[in-house]
Formats: sequence, C-alpha cells, structure tokens
Amino acid sequence: MPELPEVETTVRGLTPVLEGQRLMLVETRRPDLRRAFPQDLRQRLTGARVTGLGRRAKYGLIHTDRDDTMIFHLGMSGRWRVDPGELLPHDHLVLETGAGRRLALNDARRFGSIDLTPTGSLAAYPAFVALGPEPLGDELSAAYLVQALEGRIAPIKAMLLDQRIVAGLGNIYVCEALFLAGISPKRAAGRISRAKLARLVEAIRTVLLAAIDAGGSTLRDYARPDGELGYFSKQFAVYGREGEPCGCGGTVLRYADGGRSTFWCSRCQR
Repeated sequence: MPELPEVETTVRGLTPVLEGQRLMLVETRRPDLRRAFPQDLRQRLTGARVTGLGRRAKYGLIHTDRDDTMIFHLGMSGRWRVDPGELLPHDHLVLETGAGRRLALNDARRFGSIDLTPTGSLAAYPAFVALGPEPLGDELSAAYLVQALEGRIAPIKAMLLDQRIVAGLGNIYVCEALFLAGISPKRAAGRISRAKLARLVEAIRTVLLAAIDAGGSTLRDYARPDGELGYFSKQFAVYGREGEPCGCGGTVLRYADGGRSTFWCSRCQR
C-alpha cells in the first residue's frame, strides 16, 4: 500500500501539472472505487481552478477556487498517470486542464477512494478528525511522544502505526525508523526514555525525507505520476531483508503480528 512518502511524491508530481489550472473535463469511467464517487463530482469541479495541492497523512488533497477540496486515497494499487497516450481499462477518473494536460487515476484493485469536501471543513472530514500530528511537522516531538505514550504497554511499533498517535506512518517506514533509532519494535511504548524518543523522532524524519527524495518505494504496483518507479527500496536497512547480515554483526529477523511482517535486528535494537 502506498505510504506517506509515496503520497507526498505523488502530490509533488501533480503540482506542476495542476496548480493554477482550470479543470475543463472531469470524467468518471465507472461508478465507484472502494466506495461510490461523489454524485456531484463533475458538476462541482468542472470549470474550477486548482489553487493548490497538499497531503494529510496518506491522503492527497487538490484544492480549488470553489472552496472544494478533492481528497484522494491510492488504496493498494492506485497511481496517477500524467498525459497518458491512451486510457487503460483501470483508468477510472480522468481530469483535463485548460492547458491541455490529462491526468488519469489508475486503480486496478479499486481499494482507493475519491471524496469531495468544503475546503474550510477539511478538519471535520471523518478520516481526519482523530488523526495525530504529521511526522514531518513540528508537532511531533519527544515531549509529545512522552505524553502520548505514557503508561502504554503495547509495543512501540503498534503505537506508531496507530494513526491517532502519529498520522501517515506505515509498516515499511516504521520498521526502518525503529532500526535507525536502535529501538526494538517489541519494546513497551510507555517504557522508552525521553532521550530514545527524541532519537526516534529524528529517525522518523530522516527515513521519510530520504524516501521522498528517492521517489518512494516501489514494491508492487506503485509508480510516480511521471511513470518512474520509487527507488527507496534499494536503501532498506531491514525491511524485506530477513536472514541477511546487519551492519552490527547480527542478523535481520522477521516476525508476523496482525497480518504485518516486522523486520528488525535483536542485537542492535533494544
């Protein structure tokens, strides 16, 4: 599933194509993805000018001058294609701008979603109401984590994947950040020192920014809007490396929990 770096990369790829442009065509080529497209999507967006793009957690945001924001989620396999030569069977939403550019939202598995909400009410969008702070923002700090994790006996990895604690973190990047911070994914969250939490905050930012710079991680279906693949998977320190040597002399291990695989080194992560 595309995680925060993949969504951020997507938004950055769409920005030069969409920002400041008027949407001349808004076409849905099927009635739904994971759920139905908004019934008035075409009416509200056709002729609107895109005023900016953004991201909240794993959702992309396309703002318009009609005080409407289109919220997209890429699901398991979604990706935007810019100026496709021809439309494919799984191009389910098509946008065309006044500059003659075309964008197609391709989603073979249809686990993605498109919603439309008043820009001024974004904070009340159901998926955003209970979200924690953005991991790349100033609100995520050691002091915040000390308070948020106080008394928690659940493993730190599970707490970081809880979107109410930190917004947008996913399995791959949590594994990588915990490794970089030298913290065991099994460690009780409320028993981690403030100093180690400060190290964790920096590790989260380092991993996410490196992934964004590399265009995200292509494991199966993900590709950037320009069609290029994400290359951060070539930099994985532990994810997907079960049985391989760790730089500390240990071995990368794997365990499954809640349907997810966790990769870590028991020698250097405590």
